Amino acid sequence: MQGPSRNAMALSRAALEEALTSSGDAVALAEDLLAVAGTVSGSGTLRRALADPSREGRERAGLVDRLFAGRVGDPAQHVARTVAAQRWNDSSDLPVALEALSVEAFLANAQRAGRLGRVEDELFRFQRIVAGDDRLQAALTDPRAPVASKSNLVRQLLSDKAAPETVRLASHAVATRTERFGRTIESYLATAARRQQQVTAVVTSAAPLTEAQVDRLVAALSRQYGRQVHANIVIDPSVIGGIRVEIGDEVIEGTISSRLDDARRRLSS
Repeated sequence: MQGPSRNAMALSRAALEEALTSSGDAVALAEDLLAVAGTVSGSGTLRRALADPSREGRERAGLVDRLFAGRVGDPAQHVARTVAAQRWNDSSDLPVALEALSVEAFLANAQRAGRLGRVEDELFRFQRIVAGDDRLQAALTDPRAPVASKSNLVRQLLSDKAAPETVRLASHAVATRTERFGRTIESYLATAARRQQQVTAVVTSAAPLTEAQVDRLVAALSRQYGRQVHANIVIDPSVIGGIRVEIGDEVIEGTISSRLDDARRRLSS
């Protein structure tokens, strides 16, 4: 999001934190916001009315009251009112914001329960499993497949071993972002990192790292970046040896395969 939408999102996120503080049930808040997002996303007329810059913010917030009073809880209605009262670059940004706030509420619930790091790890691993299995990826991203069947498949795969927030978010990702499943999970991971005030490093190694090795690497990266770093480990035998670290757009390349490639380029030049 850019310009006015970025500012609108910041104010909407502040309203979410207020709602999370006042609400004892973050999951109910998250589900309510998801329902509001679905309703707004499914109606172009409503979406345009709630984002209409010619209307005063109070008028747009009042429309939320008329539409959703009694249908969602007060905390979700407070957040939705705030979202509608803001100025957005485009009407499509509004339901996207509501959905993102819903995701954040699910993650806040995990944080309250002390399992946000676990959820982050599980979402990352599930994303990698899907990316590495052509049949599973096809089943979960096929636009012709019923949404219910894809969500049920996710629950079958994860319910017995993953946190409830992991199951819910992964199910939502395949239900609404079939063509962009990987990027959707990445956005969830970025939100989890922000809530924990940390940055995430994707560490690729030829063989599993010991706990002590991971701890040393995380400590070194945290000192370098001045923030706590969370490491997601990827095992890829093709790198032969060494590790590659990706943090955002920055890549720290230290694999043997990369050195061999560099040597070949120098020999051929």
